[in-house]
Amino acid sequence: MSKPKNNVLAIGNAIVDVLARVDNAFLDEHGMPKGGMTLIDGGRAEQLYGAMGETTEVSGGSAANTAAGIAALGGSVQFIGRVRNDTLGDVFGRDIKALGVQYDTAPATDGPSTARCMIMVTPDGQRTMNTYLGASIDLTPDDIEASAVAAAEITYLEGYLWDQPMAKEGMRKAMRLAHDSGRRVAMSLSDSFCVDRHREEFQHLVEHHIDILFANEAEIISLYQSSDFDSALQKVRPHVDVAALTRSEKGSVILAGEEVHIIDAIKGVSVIDTTGAGDLYAAGFLYGFTHDFDLHAAGRLGSLCAAEVISHIGPRPQKPLKPFVAEAQKA
Repeated sequence: MSKPKNNVLAIGNAIVDVLARVDNAFLDEHGMPKGGMTLIDGGRAEQLYGAMGETTEVSGGSAANTAAGIAALGGSVQFIGRVRNDTLGDVFGRDIKALGVQYDTAPATDGPSTARCMIMVTPDGQRTMNTYLGASIDLTPDDIEASAVAAAEITYLEGYLWDQPMAKEGMRKAMRLAHDSGRRVAMSLSDSFCVDRHREEFQHLVEHHIDILFANEAEIISLYQSSDFDSALQKVRPHVDVAALTRSEKGSVILAGEEVHIIDAIKGVSVIDTTGAGDLYAAGFLYGFTHDFDLHAAGRLGSLCAAEVISHIGPRPQKPLKPFVAEAQKA
């Protein structure tokens, strides 16, 4: 088997994030479940945009955020995701390439506009998302090139893609190609509401197709409809090579066979916006995993990256991440 060219191939929705600070009353007024992600249409997107007031607009999307984090750490990473040939699509492409991520997916020339995610950040730092998937739903199996999958040590998929039938087939193709090439498949469950929508299919993926699983506490409990985190942990343990389970201020737990690594949360961090926390945790962990860190150090690097991104508005790091690499290995 040839040595992989890239550490990670990330496949996900190409989205521009639109962020605003709101209070809990705003969520209630607009019927938003706090902390969740709701799929919306173009009309709802325009309505919310008009109500949000002052906004910050940055390129985003869960797997794209992870790709950006890996690149910021010095890793080699490619991203696959579909935009439209419009202003936001141009912004997305320029931004992600400028961060050092390889991005070659051709933009759609007709159909819906580039996707955007309306992110409401409440004073406690929680983010509530309303996502217009737009052109990202045009992702198909044809966008998944065998050469790109074979060139990556790990193919990383976001659970949100499972909401779209053609994108779902693209994910299945990527998993098959990765394993046929002797590579690993990683996946994030993305959101507990996403797990609720696809529980049986996600369980099947975990049991048969995923090597490295990322999930937060709510997602893994939802996956197995468990009463608590510990029972969900025991249920997932036999099914994947590695499970990286995050628990917000409680840190994270890394499982691998009989190994259990408990990673403390980074202390002294002011939580401004949790948008991208799980994405950057995955970035740090995947960088460490593909650079021969032990599992505890990889988890520590994930925690350091997540701590940086929750300290400010927006899902992308604002400070250099490379110094975290050495810091993670010292722990």
